[in-house]
Amino acid sequence: MAPITITEWILVAILSILVMKPGIILIQGQQQVPCLFLFGDSQFDNGNNNPLITTAKVNYPPYGIDYPDGPTGRFTNGKNIADFLAQFLGFANPIPPFTTARGSDVLKGVNYASGGAGILDESGILLGGRIPLNRQLINHKTTIGRIRLLLLNNRTITAESYLNKCLYVVNMGSNDYLNNYFLQPISPSRILFTPDRFAANLIQRFTQQLRTLYNSGARKVAVFGLGLLGCTPQELSMFPANASGCVDFINEAAQLYNNRLKPVIDDFNTNSAGAQFIYVNITSISLGDPASIGITVVNAPCCVVEARSGQCVRNGITCSNRNEYAFWDNFHPTELLNLVTASRSFNVLLPEDAYPVDIQRLVQQ
Repeated sequence: MAPITITEWILVAILSILVMKPGIILIQGQQQVPCLFLFGDSQFDNGNNNPLITTAKVNYPPYGIDYPDGPTGRFTNGKNIADFLAQFLGFANPIPPFTTARGSDVLKGVNYASGGAGILDESGILLGGRIPLNRQLINHKTTIGRIRLLLLNNRTITAESYLNKCLYVVNMGSNDYLNNYFLQPISPSRILFTPDRFAANLIQRFTQQLRTLYNSGARKVAVFGLGLLGCTPQELSMFPANASGCVDFINEAAQLYNNRLKPVIDDFNTNSAGAQFIYVNITSISLGDPASIGITVVNAPCCVVEARSGQCVRNGITCSNRNEYAFWDNFHPTELLNLVTASRSFNVLLPEDAYPVDIQRLVQQ
């Protein structure tokens, strides 16, 4: 992979600064898809965990300190990746969480994401309540039923053809490693499976879930891979860092999973009628010199965190220079990093960022 240049990162930095500056608003374009459906974990969750009995819940300060509505259940200081993707796609408002989506709102899409959730039902079980991907897919069937009722008397479009035109984004898998395989002192999964075998099992289950999504009408699907999980402050507090500054064996295990995703994408696109699946390479997006966009702290959280959960202490102290931090708490990126991730998945900076096309080109196909 060719090294990223300072110039390329500065281009991203310019976009970031323009969006983040007070009084400067990202120009709202025409809505590019009729609806956006989001499946995922805490990187996408915008309130689905709020009613649950769980430690994976952040509807309290200082979360949302930079979000217009304050604490909403987003695991960051401001907008998350899902918010920025909706903005880039031309939606006037964030996609509502399933827990509060009502009436005709579902025609614009639904966010099913849940903090602590995984591909495997058991992932994140120690956190308490969460909505695994299998349950998110069941919730999506409920939404499809609502859409059918709303379009029942529409003579110009059927629910099926409407759903075919929507964009589906799936960001899952981090908790299957962080809150399952690499739990300390040692998890049953690590006892039973080698990293390679665990990745193979995970991909097999995930492929079945993507098939369920396809069978429910999804045709344009963006699948996010795993990022550099071994670089999070939480893992660095639990395991010794290597020369890379990260916990290499965690990143290597995650890469075994990522390496199996591309063939899954190819198989859907080749063998499933009308399928247009893409792979978003979060590892590629994570590489580069963060200092070039003003980020100087990459191994510590902006907020004071609870040692056990890695989340911000309720009403706790935060850093004032949030745009200089990569991480908001011990797991989750700051709003600035969420913006960069969303922008590079939407419109790639490097060819490696997405395969075979980025989200912008996917919705134009």
